[in-house]
Amino acid sequence: MSQIETANGARPGPESVGMSTVADEARAIADAWSAPGSPPSWWLTAALLSAVAEDEVLQDIGAAIPPDRRPALLLSAALTAVSTAGADPVRRYFPVPGGTQPPDDGGFRPALAALVRDRRERIAELCARHRYQMNEVTRSIDVLPVLGAVAAETGRPLALVDLGTGAGFGLRPDRYGYEYTLPDGTVRAVGSGPLTVRCTVRGTAVPPLPDGLSVTARVGVDVEPSDLTDPATAAWLAACVPPEVGAVTRFAAAVDLARAEPAEIVRGDLLEVLPAVVSRLPADTAICLVDTYVHVFLGPERLARFRELVTGLGRDLDWISVDPLVPLGPEATTTVQGLDVPPHWLAENRDGGVFGVIGRVSVRGGVASAQLLGRAHPGGSWLEWG
Repeated sequence: MSQIETANGARPGPESVGMSTVADEARAIADAWSAPGSPPSWWLTAALLSAVAEDEVLQDIGAAIPPDRRPALLLSAALTAVSTAGADPVRRYFPVPGGTQPPDDGGFRPALAALVRDRRERIAELCARHRYQMNEVTRSIDVLPVLGAVAAETGRPLALVDLGTGAGFGLRPDRYGYEYTLPDGTVRAVGSGPLTVRCTVRGTAVPPLPDGLSVTARVGVDVEPSDLTDPATAAWLAACVPPEVGAVTRFAAAVDLARAEPAEIVRGDLLEVLPAVVSRLPADTAICLVDTYVHVFLGPERLARFRELVTGLGRDLDWISVDPLVPLGPEATTTVQGLDVPPHWLAENRDGGVFGVIGRVSVRGGVASAQLLGRAHPGGSWLEWG
């Protein structure tokens, strides 16, 4: 059994969601990948999630999945895994690392519908055995400005704690290169490494970009860490990546780097193990708890417990979050950090699809203060500051 399978493989129980909720969640995410002006290479990601929103067989499977496991996303990963596992005609629509994005020739949805009916039990089995765990290395581009600001304000090297780290891609922000296309069309490059991630800065504000980062301590926390040496685990993680050629290419490069430079990952529930992890970080560092699309998976009660925990750890620290508005979907009202957002953000989340909200909670002497910093596309393609 791979490390990201559930303990017993049983189908979820009565705490599951309804079919309409699965459809709403899938549609909201699909909208984020099909907005006006979206790159043509995004079509398959949008089509896959639209199928989850519209196919009754998939909705029926999703309705048996507990909401904190994000049924729509879990289904999209299971569909990718089934579609790419064999010689099925659906496979030709999925890109491979370093390749090109196969075009939409109108045949994907009918072929997928046939696959769903033929492989229904296998899709349900994958959803019962696995958790959705997307490791998108591009999300480090959203976090970099905040890490740079913490380093500049404290004058200390960083101690990085990546929450829900999965395969540990978020533990190496100092090992990637970054390119930000600014509002005036110029490109600002930061750092260098075996992998370069890119985004477009929308709006008029420019995020504070550091010249580089000094990270002297790093540790990941995950209830089910992903062992990239296990072929089955690596294959499932690849299925969780949006089927877009840039994303799958970045994923392959990040896997190579993670295997070459292993980092410490602590197994356990973050509410239980975080105090011990934080207590042993060097005293002369600026502690940064980083959460990218992790806390959206926590229910309201656990999220409230985490907010209390952050202020009670007995150390000065910063919690950097890049998460969708909650509850996930068109009815969202706030951020995982409890921050108010502009009313037009709520409308855009409802009508135009989800996005990640960038927030920072700073704890100094046991007192917390919070900042709403910006927002970003789930795949890291654009960033809006301020």
